Amino acid sequence: MTLWTTVAAGQEWWDATHRGIPEPSIATSLPNNGDPSGVRKWLGGRGVVFGLEYTNDLLSNLRGGLRTGTIYQGKLQSIVTIDFGKLAGWDGLSLFANAFQIHNTGRIRRDYVGGINTIAAIEAVPTTRLSEIWLEQKFANGMVSVRAGQLAADNEFFYSELSTLFLQSDWPTIAAVNLPSGGAAYPLSTPGVRLKVDPVKDVSLLFAVLNGDPAGPGLGDPELRNRYGLNFRVGDPPFFIGEAQLQRNTGKQDTGLATTLKLGGWGHTGPFIDKRFANDGTSLADPAGSGVPLRHDGNFGVYAIMDQQLYRPPGGDALSGISVFGRVSASPADRNLVSAQIDAGVVFAGLSASRPYDRFGASVLYARFSDRVRGLERDIIAFTGQPVPIRDHETNLELTYMAQVVPGWVVQPVVTFIWHPSGNAARNATVAGVRSILRY
Repeated sequence: MTLWTTVAAGQEWWDATHRGIPEPSIATSLPNNGDPSGVRKWLGGRGVVFGLEYTNDLLSNLRGGLRTGTIYQGKLQSIVTIDFGKLAGWDGLSLFANAFQIHNTGRIRRDYVGGINTIAAIEAVPTTRLSEIWLEQKFANGMVSVRAGQLAADNEFFYSELSTLFLQSDWPTIAAVNLPSGGAAYPLSTPGVRLKVDPVKDVSLLFAVLNGDPAGPGLGDPELRNRYGLNFRVGDPPFFIGEAQLQRNTGKQDTGLATTLKLGGWGHTGPFIDKRFANDGTSLADPAGSGVPLRHDGNFGVYAIMDQQLYRPPGGDALSGISVFGRVSASPADRNLVSAQIDAGVVFAGLSASRPYDRFGASVLYARFSDRVRGLERDIIAFTGQPVPIRDHETNLELTYMAQVVPGWVVQPVVTFIWHPSGNAARNATVAGVRSILRY
């Protein structure tokens, strides 16, 4: 039994194909598999597979936040993969490309809740944009691969596969708010190179170096500075990320409890400013100080991720049964808005004989504002006498159920509670709605 997964990496969408059709796909429920002319089957036999995925959300902020209200948002993703071994006899070489058409009537997190944690991961500025386009060459019977082109780091790094059930599963808050332009993560991508090595069974080592600012410096929303995904910047201070992965019992034929452990870290060589102190040692809130932030050379973060299956039903895969996940991360408090993040959850999948492809679960996401940020806010109160919120944390709790209608189409009701949006205890919010995903 293979369960539907909303894996972060677009290229992971079709681990399996049949007659040029990615699995699962609504095409299998259509006459002639949605391919009456046979073009898709013909291309698939030559290593060319294409597909469309439409994700849409109807979400309401029921109370709290900045304002109440309802939004609709959608993302149409087109994906093409080419296996040059089948197409031209060049074994181990492949191409991946995808693009987004993003549209909405508002953004639930930014416009209605006013928080920093993801609520629905497809939220973005309306546009049509190129996402990734890269070539990958595999060596040593697939044990080594090199990928080069325009990349998004969140497709392979810093995520739990179990967590992808949830709408709030995304590039972590601690990276999104601390890195220039939020880092190379949806909806942005940037030129880079990735190396993957599988030295022994169950172990993978990944390392990537990417341009360190996918939108480039400037004022305003980074998504507007690189609105169409065509900036192709290569001259910014680089961003590095590496991850070691250990996986046990994740194969299709395995019967033991599945385990995935990941340890990683990232670094950025660019300048970052202090969140509290000026270059003369005074507080940035001190009117007698220079007011010029202390500069730090570089930034970094470390993280650990665990996916652990607790119960595997007979015949179930690594994502079935009952599983838990956790992710923790930390970065220096002096130069970062968020210094720590913890998210965790539980997933129940494939437990009903009458609904074998349904999944449901709960996920908690906690982001802690750094000590330096809170220290500056206390300084502001001390120097001005004016009350300002002292930001402590933002925490989300998501409850969701994913139900398969037919292969390639799922609907997913969701409710999310948000405590202290952007660290403000007076703006607790509740969001509810439904997601639908169609794959063709």
